[in-house]
Amino acid sequence: MSPQPDPRPRIVQEEGACRVAGQRCVACRHPLAYAAPRCPVCRGALADARFGPDGEVFAATIVRVPIPGRTPPWGLAYVDLDDGPRILAHYAPERGVLPVGARVRLRAASREGDPTVALAP
Repeated sequence: MSPQPDPRPRIVQEEGACRVAGQRCVACRHPLAYAAPRCPVCRGALADARFGPDGEVFAATIVRVPIPGRTPPWGLAYVDLDDGPRILAHYAPERGVLPVGARVRLRAASREGDPTVALAP
């Protein structure tokens, strides 16, 4: 049995900024943050693409429940990357929940491999 691919968006360092390595449909321009054989919208061919580093918070929360491998609290936010897909990212919750509509910037992946964001300068 072959191992399952990692479903998390892959963060890459380009031109001094963190970006998400993904794919975009050649036909309908739909962005994807994960690998797929065809576009899930129109079944068109996909080409490699990079997204970010900036985006806007769609929704956010602070998780206060312990789970294996994670010590609460930690922040989770759905972020709509500029001209890209929506991703789930972690953030430091010291200042509370990120407000909906806040501008954020991708940071390096966490040590667990998850995308991270912080308020954009």
